[in-house]
Amino acid sequence: MKRSTFRLAALTSTVAIAGVTLAACGDSSGGGDGMLAAIEAGDVTIGTKYDQPGLGLRNPDGSMSGLDVDVAEYVVNQIAEAKGWDAPNVTWRETPSAQRETLIQNGEVDLIAATYSINKGRSESVNFGGPYLVTHQALLVREDEADITDLESLDGKILCSVTGSTPAQKVKDALPGVQLQEYDTYSSCVEALRQGNIDAMTTDATILLGYSAQAPGQFKVIEMEKDGEPFTNEYYGVGLAKDDAEATDAINEALTKLHESGEFDKLLEKNLGGNEAVAPGKPGDLSFLD
Repeated sequence: MKRSTFRLAALTSTVAIAGVTLAACGDSSGGGDGMLAAIEAGDVTIGTKYDQPGLGLRNPDGSMSGLDVDVAEYVVNQIAEAKGWDAPNVTWRETPSAQRETLIQNGEVDLIAATYSINKGRSESVNFGGPYLVTHQALLVREDEADITDLESLDGKILCSVTGSTPAQKVKDALPGVQLQEYDTYSSCVEALRQGNIDAMTTDATILLGYSAQAPGQFKVIEMEKDGEPFTNEYYGVGLAKDDAEATDAINEALTKLHESGEFDKLLEKNLGGNEAVAPGKPGDLSFLD
């Protein structure tokens, strides 16, 4: 089994988003009338993570930064431009993994871009635009960790991920001897790892790269493979209300332009430094669900 650690060239986590309103966690405002209606009305509520450096992060000054944040803003602004509407005001809503489908179904958010992997189970509850990127599942361990070098070496170890996400369960299915510990947020897993209460945490490489870069010298990211291939492929999409075909098409058109214009590569470089753990997705192509 090959072992490799991902290197992150640069990570920007302090980019201020002008004209953005941050919603309090208890705010229940959102797009009960649908995403396109919200954009046309000029006020859109976007769900994302608040604790994932380089992807979705609420900064100390209250601004938002990260690749998911930038992609979501691009999408709503591009849709508004294509429709001849003014760019909408954005309210950000924190969307923990276990709450994403519920928040969409309740109309508390208009769309979600929050390291939201597209899978069959979720697609039964919500629609997805995208995917806009493809990444792989990996491990975060302490820098001085010598025993964990690959997937098989996790057997018998304490592994952490977040409630409502799928990566840890996939490892548990492959290695029944793994002791699974779940927390509400990835940042809680990182702190448990720092304190030595768990042996490793697992999720998408994009997320782990951000945490590793945020604490230089403390952690390292280890690739996981099975039979010489990545252990998983994770396809990030934009979640929205189930069966809203018009809005889904609009998102896919915006994401296609994002890629074809080269803007996605710029956003990737700005937020995650550009790295081997991320590849562009093919918006509208959900054949991987078959």
